[in-house]
Amino acid sequence: MTDQEDSALVFPPTLREVMLRPRWLAMLGFCLIVAAVFAWLGQWQFARAVDFDRPVEGATEEVVPLAEVAQPAQYVSEELIGQRVDVAGRWDPEDFRIVSSRYNDDVEGYWVTGRLELDDASSMAVAIGFAQERADADAALAAFADAAEPDAAVELTGRIISDEGPVLPSGDDPYEMTRMSPAALLGQWGDVPGETYRVYVTSHDPSGGIAEAGLDAISSPAPEIAGPVNWLNIFYAVEWAVFAGAAFYLWYRLAKDAQQREIEDIEGYDPDEA
Repeated sequence: MTDQEDSALVFPPTLREVMLRPRWLAMLGFCLIVAAVFAWLGQWQFARAVDFDRPVEGATEEVVPLAEVAQPAQYVSEELIGQRVDVAGRWDPEDFRIVSSRYNDDVEGYWVTGRLELDDASSMAVAIGFAQERADADAALAAFADAAEPDAAVELTGRIISDEGPVLPSGDDPYEMTRMSPAALLGQWGDVPGETYRVYVTSHDPSGGIAEAGLDAISSPAPEIAGPVNWLNIFYAVEWAVFAGAAFYLWYRLAKDAQQREIEDIEGYDPDEA
């Protein structure tokens, strides 16, 4: 039997034989771990893509006590932002302030705001009313400061809104405020005996419960309730599933390439001669 005939007895490995070798079984195990991690990430994204605890349509329009929605110095969950609440307390005559760059149905103007001290000595920032002209806002602020009595109880209905975050003033006035931020107002208020709410309330009564100051009611519509499905999260979940499949394809492709190299070695294939 010639050497050529001996070489003919060496059969090239099948792809199945290559894949069952310890090296490639270990590689398969690694790919399984990677795919499992990708599958878990996909499941995590999918679980957040569908909101099973959506607020009931119109739930924010039911007026509830403030204590059922928010607590002093505590964050308020997103689904409770926009809830209408009852608030009772006393105005501090020294803590009425004006916030500029406010919009009422596309009309730019000013908000007159105040600090309402509640029964537990905590403080709530309240946006009382809107004025298109600065002079009108200044006049309303003066009217509130004159009419407010520290011992006079005030009851308001309003909507819970998130802190917009403080920003540095852009003009010459270091006390100018263009964002409605309880954190920023706290730095301008006088002596505050207790904790302050992180959220604020937009009052439905532009009189502030004490005076007719010629303000307009603040436009504060009910928040829009998003749909139950977040399609961006669905896309991410599908993307992780594709990555998991790619891990197995990579294992298959590497094993296939290894088989092809062995076949070429057996057949004496020389790439330099090709």
